[in-house]
Amino acid sequence: MVGIAVLGGCAAWSLITATARAGRPEGVLLAVLAVAAGYAGGRIAGGLAPVATSCAVAAGGLCLAVASPQTVPAPNTSAPPGGAGATAALLVLSTGALSCAAWATRARRPRIALHLLSAGTVVVGVLAGSGAGAAASCGVVLCALGSARARHRAGALAGLGFGTAAVAGLGVGLADGALPPGPASFLEDELSEHRVRLWHRALDLAASDPVLGAGPGRFEDFGTVSAASPVPDARPHSAVLQVAAEQGFIGLALLTAAYGWLLYVLWRSARSTQVVLTAGAALTAVAMLATVGNALSFTAVTVGAGLLGGIATAVPFGDEPPDDDAAAPEFVRDGRGG
Repeated sequence: MVGIAVLGGCAAWSLITATARAGRPEGVLLAVLAVAAGYAGGRIAGGLAPVATSCAVAAGGLCLAVASPQTVPAPNTSAPPGGAGATAALLVLSTGALSCAAWATRARRPRIALHLLSAGTVVVGVLAGSGAGAAASCGVVLCALGSARARHRAGALAGLGFGTAAVAGLGVGLADGALPPGPASFLEDELSEHRVRLWHRALDLAASDPVLGAGPGRFEDFGTVSAASPVPDARPHSAVLQVAAEQGFIGLALLTAAYGWLLYVLWRSARSTQVVLTAGAALTAVAMLATVGNALSFTAVTVGAGLLGGIATAVPFGDEPPDDDAAAPEFVRDGRGG
């Protein structure tokens, strides 16, 4: 019920702001539908065949990451930052799905093989030219392996949430000029001056109308910072700043609530803590990528995030490696999770 309320609120608020500001809410509505459909599908398929479903999601994500012209730039071409972010996000989701499959199987050899395959996505990221994807996938692999020693899933999930908030805060601070000169200069060189200018423009739009924003899909009407720039200005390359600019701080609060809801259902999940924390790490990596890129503007990414969240919160119908009593909440230990 909480998820329905949060996602419904995101859809409803986009329609309200679109009506008030002559906006174009189709992108927001499609993203909400993609997450909801993916989550429902993941819950169903993940309950029936968690290992096979996770492997299928990983295979699909890898195929899209390395073969789709919409998400992977061709050699020697300049691609929009959003496309590169989508490639990285798909690699991360594939890594998380393979690691979840590894923890969902009881047999030792298949588990080792699946962990090795998940580590192989780091190599795929390097070969695909996605440094961010390789680095984020490596982080997910390390978190997945480290989850074997986790004792409290609540604390780990809270840490992931704080990490996402810190990355988002750094982006806002950079756009607002609040960071010290040294770190600000380094981040601007890494992210590009043009992107930081777009972020600054998004902050200005959010401040000009903090309640309703400029309207969904209308950043491009106000966001051009350089007519000669080869990078499209339709989006500010930050989900946080785009929502704040186009839907005000109420829209931003709803986006935050959607991420918080995912962490909440992971905490309540009846799946093993290893599966929960692995999925949480992958979804958090996607959230961090979305704070500095347009990853969530790609339907494949939002569907994949929903699928992984659904798989990690499904109620397994078959046997699964038992959870550590100290790591799982009491209602999960009592068999009332989900």
